[in-house]
Amino acid sequence: MSDHDPYAALRHRSFRLFVTGTLLANLGSQMLTVAVGWELYERTHSAMALGWVGFVQFVPIILLALPAGHLADRLERRRIVMVAQLFTASAAVGLALFSWLGSDVRWMYLCLFLAGMARAVAMPAGQSMMPLLVPRDLFSNAVTWRTSAFHLASTVGPALGGLLIAQCRLPAVVYGTNAALTLAGVACLAGVRVPAAGTTGETLSVRTLLAGVRFVWQTKLILAAMTLDLFAVLLGGATALLPVYAKDILHVGPTGLGWLRAAPAIGAFGMGLFLAHRPPLQRAGPAMLTAVLGFGLATIVFGVSRSYALSLAVLFLTGVLDNISVVVRHTLIQTATPDVLRGRVSAVNGLFISCSNELGGFESGLVAACFTTVVSVVSGGVGTILVVLGVAGAWPQLRKLRGLHQAQSPVTEEEEAERPSA
Repeated sequence: MSDHDPYAALRHRSFRLFVTGTLLANLGSQMLTVAVGWELYERTHSAMALGWVGFVQFVPIILLALPAGHLADRLERRRIVMVAQLFTASAAVGLALFSWLGSDVRWMYLCLFLAGMARAVAMPAGQSMMPLLVPRDLFSNAVTWRTSAFHLASTVGPALGGLLIAQCRLPAVVYGTNAALTLAGVACLAGVRVPAAGTTGETLSVRTLLAGVRFVWQTKLILAAMTLDLFAVLLGGATALLPVYAKDILHVGPTGLGWLRAAPAIGAFGMGLFLAHRPPLQRAGPAMLTAVLGFGLATIVFGVSRSYALSLAVLFLTGVLDNISVVVRHTLIQTATPDVLRGRVSAVNGLFISCSNELGGFESGLVAACFTTVVSVVSGGVGTILVVLGVAGAWPQLRKLRGLHQAQSPVTEEEEAERPSA
């Protein structure tokens, strides 16, 4: 009988508080995403208006990610995340006010830009803090539970957001709820105890800012995993156009939109629970490539579907497959990176994620505006398949990767002594 403990990471109090805090913040964020998409499409009837939502949140990432990564390697990461979350809550209050007053939609984009700034600062600090909360041998388990919590929020948040809009027809209520949940998340983070981490004593310069970029470029496994995720989600992500499908193609209204957004997260959450109850993947590289290939195929089916049930089913499948890729990529990045560089490498990872998500939303809206919504989604799925083939050929290291321990960075006795005991 296996002695694998699926709940090992959750037995550490600080990790539980960290996961709970991020779960609450992500729950509010997912509710907000549904409300913003529905309100903007209701007011503008423009797919391009949905694309701009991604763009205005992507620009702050480009501007701030590398300085934020350097900050995360110099200061206490927990406090950085807490302050950033307070700014996120303020942006949500602004959205609620402008929505209630029926202000010009440009004010909504301004609030989303401010929320993007806060996210740019919080992301590298949050990602690089997590490896310090559990022993090294439990980190893959911690990543699985962290991603499962995110997908649980992504399941409940959109459905609840869509239901609130359908019932009260006031997106401002959803924005206010987001602010309250974000503040509750800050309260949880206040109780997290983070062991002392290795920090850089280097002053801010172009060289220190680019240290994470250099490390990623030199570590081919990490570069391959990031590149695969970047282009696959940038091309294959259909979430930005879900309001169009809900309103004009599938005709299911705001409640249906909430379930369309929730379906991938339900699949990802289920896969997360499955992975947590199994030992770490033994063929991680092939599993990641196969999962992203399936993601592209499922995206194509969603693009041409006119059945609400089929659309939900293939979106569920995209979540199942995406979770495999996320667990492999995050575990690979954090375990292969020295702690003194984790903030800056996490910042590079954040850039890749934002390029794939926010810029991908802009790309989807632009293609839909130039051609059609269906062409945008289907062509993106085809592009994802081509990316998988290209990455598999360009980086055989990923194709041959078995256990994720192959890419772990060396750990000094002092670093290991500072980690929580198992």
